[in-house]
Amino acid sequence: MSDPQTDKPDELAGTEQPFVQHLVELRDRMIKAVIAIGVAAAVLALFPGPGALYDLMAAPLVASLPKGATLIATNVISPFVVPIKIMFMAAFMIALPVVLYQVWAFIAPGLYSHEKKLVMPLVVSSTLLFFAGVAFCYYFVFGQVFKFIQSFAPKSITAAPDIEEYLNFVLGMFLAFGLAFEVPIAVILLVRMGILTVAQLRQYRGYFWVIAAVATALVTPPDAGSMIMLLAVVGGLYEVGIWAALLFVKQTKTPEAESETSNS
Repeated sequence: MSDPQTDKPDELAGTEQPFVQHLVELRDRMIKAVIAIGVAAAVLALFPGPGALYDLMAAPLVASLPKGATLIATNVISPFVVPIKIMFMAAFMIALPVVLYQVWAFIAPGLYSHEKKLVMPLVVSSTLLFFAGVAFCYYFVFGQVFKFIQSFAPKSITAAPDIEEYLNFVLGMFLAFGLAFEVPIAVILLVRMGILTVAQLRQYRGYFWVIAAVATALVTPPDAGSMIMLLAVVGGLYEVGIWAALLFVKQTKTPEAESETSNS
């Protein structure tokens, strides 16, 4: 006599192997991303070298210091560790297109064919926007910020910033500005996922400017110039995101949705 409990079909039967295959593919994608970062780090270690990379990153601060002033290391191993960290940070940025491609290749099988053709442009644009944010921070914001800080320093104080503190400051600023430049991508995703419509984004434009003003005031140093620059850029990118969302949603409509729109 059969037992109903044992004869009941297993709802999870047959799902173990596909799940394991997904894990294996995820592992392989992560290994490829790590290899790309490692190769970039190896190249940077040979040329220009960790020390030269740190000198390049510290150039905006050194240019604003009084004549003869330099950065200091308060930790014994900082002169070795900090340049290595900067080298790997630069290697990650160089390998970022490869990393994002591996992410795209992993999620691509779950996308519709009409969505796949626009995922790569989205990945490329998000990479370029992040680089643009970092470049804007390095070439425009740092100079204004460091001059502003030094203008308030009393003459009795000799500026000698610590290299580890400077590294933490730079990483935080690069991340803040890089993510701020991703506003168009965030807008596109909000519209594509159905969380907001383009009409609502236009309607809430005033609220966005208030939130952006508060956010820029928090992430930028107490310098009105850098805050205004970042706020203007973020606001402009918000408008670009609205325009891009219209185009992206139109291009990623399913054939059924397009036929329904044409029939109505």
